[in-house]
Amino acid sequence: MTNDTATYKQLAGTAAAELIEDGMVIGLGSGSTAAFLVRALGERLRKGLHIAGAVPSSQETAQLAASLGIPLVSLETHPVLDLAIDGADEIDPQLNLIKGGGGALLREKIVATSARRFVVIADSSKLVPRLCTRAALPVEVVPFALGPVRRRLEALGASVQQRVREGRPFITDNQNYILDCSFPGGITDPTSLQTQIRTVVGVVEHGLFLGITERALVAGPNGLLTLP
Repeated sequence: MTNDTATYKQLAGTAAAELIEDGMVIGLGSGSTAAFLVRALGERLRKGLHIAGAVPSSQETAQLAASLGIPLVSLETHPVLDLAIDGADEIDPQLNLIKGGGGALLREKIVATSARRFVVIADSSKLVPRLCTRAALPVEVVPFALGPVRRRLEALGASVQQRVREGRPFITDNQNYILDCSFPGGITDPTSLQTQIRTVVGVVEHGLFLGITERALVAGPNGLLTLP
């Protein structure tokens, strides 16, 4: 991450923290931009903000939030969130997203769809004309079904790679694998692809976030942009 990119991510995360109001139950996303949000929220709490609680979308976010004194709650006790804020790997002009670069896509989608409002934060490099232009589409898969799912995804036109970290298969917080799917020229019809992936037995979740985002706070060389 360059110094400029870090600055942009911090700007977006800090701006999003200002959307959080007293008494809210919020969802906290995962990844580097979301980490700036969590730190900014911790600072607001130190200055007097009071929230009812926060639901983290990953173990990493939970650890960071707890270290900053942010009160954590669960979706069992708070099934409806007032606001969820998260980063994205790609954002298209319709505010559709690809998420899951950090491997937390299942929990991120659960948190996002449990919220009355879902706001995305990002640096301007994440804006793309078409999804899967720069980032691969992650698909979370039950380990037992890895081979059959890979073949089904390849039949949909994807170039598929199993995610590996430090020479070993990447394991999600849910003890599943990730298949990263690339599509030449990007995804021409995200809605159709989403429907097709959902029919594949053994797929737990995918990283297409379609029709969920209320707005995006995007920071770049020209400052902070609010979309739409």
